[in-house]
Amino acid sequence: MKLHFKQQQYQTEATEALIRVFEGHGKTAFKKILGRELHNRGQLDEKLIVEEMFANARVTLDHSKILSNLQKIQREQGLPVSQKLEGGRNFTVEMETGTGKTYVYTKSMFELNRAYGWNKFIIMVPSIAIREGVLKSLAITADHFQELYGKKLRYFAYDTKNASNLVNIKKFVQSGEIEVIVMNYQAFGRRGKDNLKIFQEIDALNSEKPIDLIRKTNPILLIDEPQRFGKTAESMLQEFEPLFIVRYSATHKQEFNKIYRLDAIDAYNKKLVKKIRVKGIEAKGSTGTNSYLFLDRINISTREYPNASIQMEIETKQGNGIKKVLKKIKEGDNLYDISGELAQYQGFVVKEINALTNTVSFTNGVMLEVGQVMGNIDEHHIRTIQIREAIASHLEKEQELYALGIKVLTLFFIDEVSKYRAYDESGNQIRAEYEEIFEREYAQAVAQQSFLDTEYEQYLNRWEASKIHNGYFSIDKKGRAIDSKEKQSEYGSDDIDAYNLIMKEKERLLSLSEPTRFIFSHSALREGWDNPNIFQICTLRYSSSSISKRQEIGRGLRIAVNQNGERMDSSVLDDRFFDINTVTIIANESYDTFADELQKEIISSLSYRPTAVEVSLFKDKILKGLDGNHITMNEVDAMNLVVHLIKSDYIDSEYHITDTLVTGIKMGDWQVPENLEPYKEHIAEILMGVHNTSVYKSAENDRKQNISEQIVKPNDNFYRQEFQDLWNKIKVKTVYDVSFDTEELISKSVQAIDQELNVQRVMIQVTSGEQVNEMRNEYIRDRTTMTRLSSQMHKAENVLGNLKYDFLAEIAKEANITRSTVAKILSRISSHKFILLQENPEHFIKEVARIIQEQKADVLINHITYYKTDKVYKDEVFTINNLRGELGKNIQEVKKHIYPYVKTDSKTEYDFADDLEKDEENILVYAKLPRGFHIPTPIGNYNPDWAIVFSEKDIKHIYFIVETKASESDMHLKKAEKLKMNYARKHFESLGHNSIKYDMVDSYQSLMQKVMK
Repeated sequence: MKLHFKQQQYQTEATEALIRVFEGHGKTAFKKILGRELHNRGQLDEKLIVEEMFANARVTLDHSKILSNLQKIQREQGLPVSQKLEGGRNFTVEMETGTGKTYVYTKSMFELNRAYGWNKFIIMVPSIAIREGVLKSLAITADHFQELYGKKLRYFAYDTKNASNLVNIKKFVQSGEIEVIVMNYQAFGRRGKDNLKIFQEIDALNSEKPIDLIRKTNPILLIDEPQRFGKTAESMLQEFEPLFIVRYSATHKQEFNKIYRLDAIDAYNKKLVKKIRVKGIEAKGSTGTNSYLFLDRINISTREYPNASIQMEIETKQGNGIKKVLKKIKEGDNLYDISGELAQYQGFVVKEINALTNTVSFTNGVMLEVGQVMGNIDEHHIRTIQIREAIASHLEKEQELYALGIKVLTLFFIDEVSKYRAYDESGNQIRAEYEEIFEREYAQAVAQQSFLDTEYEQYLNRWEASKIHNGYFSIDKKGRAIDSKEKQSEYGSDDIDAYNLIMKEKERLLSLSEPTRFIFSHSALREGWDNPNIFQICTLRYSSSSISKRQEIGRGLRIAVNQNGERMDSSVLDDRFFDINTVTIIANESYDTFADELQKEIISSLSYRPTAVEVSLFKDKILKGLDGNHITMNEVDAMNLVVHLIKSDYIDSEYHITDTLVTGIKMGDWQVPENLEPYKEHIAEILMGVHNTSVYKSAENDRKQNISEQIVKPNDNFYRQEFQDLWNKIKVKTVYDVSFDTEELISKSVQAIDQELNVQRVMIQVTSGEQVNEMRNEYIRDRTTMTRLSSQMHKAENVLGNLKYDFLAEIAKEANITRSTVAKILSRISSHKFILLQENPEHFIKEVARIIQEQKADVLINHITYYKTDKVYKDEVFTINNLRGELGKNIQEVKKHIYPYVKTDSKTEYDFADDLEKDEENILVYAKLPRGFHIPTPIGNYNPDWAIVFSEKDIKHIYFIVETKASESDMHLKKAEKLKMNYARKHFESLGHNSIKYDMVDSYQSLMQKVMK
């Protein structure tokens, strides 16, 4: 497997923020010629050594200019505005765990080199674990950045025990390429013999100190996870005499001059990380009895009433003792009878099973919530329940994702290594407590499974239980797993042996051919290791650090990848993003306790995020317009906007955002003062940021998801003749054929680009120079200014050879057209649009490709023909594996649907289903069409929402295929949505059934208006 990387807009924005800090600085290739005298072992004869080295040119901008640039960036992003350069040239980038901060600072090195000529960098990390993770990231992104920039970084890990480092330091100093040292703090910040070598004269370096050579390059320091650097480490950073410092983390303890923020709230709302669910295991207080009970879940099934899965003790039929068994119970059941008449369960008759409150109450007054355990319990049993729940969640997720080619991994954080890796007196490995529990529970869980997919069943049976789990720990000199040395050090483990598969062979771990699916770790896996396919994290230990919850959860926040190494992001999954990208935490405490602490951790780590709309929110804010222009809001305009929002009922008396505004923004149906109309989109972004902050929840309760039976099949409504008639008509698969004039696409694309293209401008001044004598501090500078393109001076073809981007290939790939077509389009666009290519190549490529794609899809509408095939969708497409949702929220109990429950994706859909149920006269049966049923289109598969069968009385159209949207207006739809629906109409027309009508509605009332026409 090879992991694929995309250029994400937010990562580009983070990089550009750093570049813009030094806007106005020249581009300089800075070479030093060093001359120094070398004494020959104390003899009188002396030798003149002349060496050539490359260094970062010193910053020529004064502090006031840098501060001005910084303040402009902060005002645009709504960040606290620095009044001075705190800590000098120190800058902070806040990025939520899992969003790719390593990618960002790697990209930043290329961009700093391209913009200003700087080429000497040190990536400073707090532990070997993070160092290894960074090295792996640099390796797997090398080809990606080679394609973008036409060059690769030269990097090495500074290791005091590795003699080759001396040669690497020489290359670092003497090379004119982009050179990078990856260094963990311990390599220079401790006073051991090896660590002090960096401050000692070394014969192999002509009696130079490594630190002196590095200093002369004026390196740029990029600090990864600076919150783990103590005061000593911070003070040692100045030993390198850095040009400037940039700090990257999700959990900064101290911030200097923040230039970019992508915090937990932003990352979640932009669908850049997984959603967090929590399964809490809570010990309930004593009830005065020794009755053991664990309420595992409430089951909403096809039966008339819910039932509950509860673990209890029973007398075995063989009479050889008592064992704990998971039983399904219903209202009226007597646990005394079920247990084999064990006295401890006298009076435990099930009074109520409440799926809304997720509780079971008994006639003796005892009530249990899902996830609670009571009776004779100890820590061992709590851990057993956690492992069982982790396995159950894993198999549930795995059965869902196997068909999509997504490997599912589960991570256990354990309290003691000896509970998973044990040894006898002779040092031989023996079975340990957690190992035995896991293999026993896994075997039982698999035996209880019902499989929809025979291939998945074969996958499960490919390996025995002992092969599918593994542990990653520090190793002692005898090769035995031990508790990490991290216990004795705040800076992380010094051991590297534990990291091979997880750190250096990430692709292998992600492969379905690799048996390891369950990972046990003590504390080796903290910052520095992120695997995109961690879907369950089980904490078999108590967290003590104030940020350990975020650290541990962070191991599973990355977006999943499939077997082709492709990210399963929102562009691929659309509204299914969080269905796939969810990480479940199995916690050894209640959900409320866990979620509250996590919420406090995240909220306390957030920088300025207002929850109310006040004048200060907009005053001095720089607003970006759709035309690329900017304005700075003065106090009068800010006040007028707030007053307007109040009068329009967009904010209430407490200055909190109302549902009216939220709905209006989503539908595009809201107003701003006329003078702010060009900036309406940016204002909406600011307002929704305030709203998202006020309603943010760090996690949701997995126990309140009202999980259905594992497999849900359609009910009798599905087999009604009326629905079968409809299904037989629409289940036929189609293919499409297109044939159109390329010239039409070129013409439309040129027109659209000239009208719509806007690229964020990054102005750069380019200079070059050379230092010829460091001792005299003399410089020769050849200062030039970037020449701007104009249509009078250049044709498009002449420009292409001057740029290192193969941007023709990039646009062709994104738009799925030929290079020659791209070249023809760009050669015809207006000069003032083409010039934007040099302003910001990446944004230019992305926007041009998007516009061409939209025009291509638009052109194809008139040149596409759908044909029926002899293939059909099977009835099994309606079988649901693990329906999830919350009753009264996005799941409702129904009678006319093809299941006893219907899950909806929005309030519009929820209300629509409710109205379908209420119309007893006109509606016979309906279905929320499964996601496995889709229509192929040139811009991706399309899944309609509803299939409805009407009674024939007074109804012209018996069958209706419906797409529900919050608004019927075309102007409120994304262009891609509108195009897909146009293709869908072509598809249904090709089926040749006049009784079937396809349309979009925003309510049941508008549907009936169309039906009755």
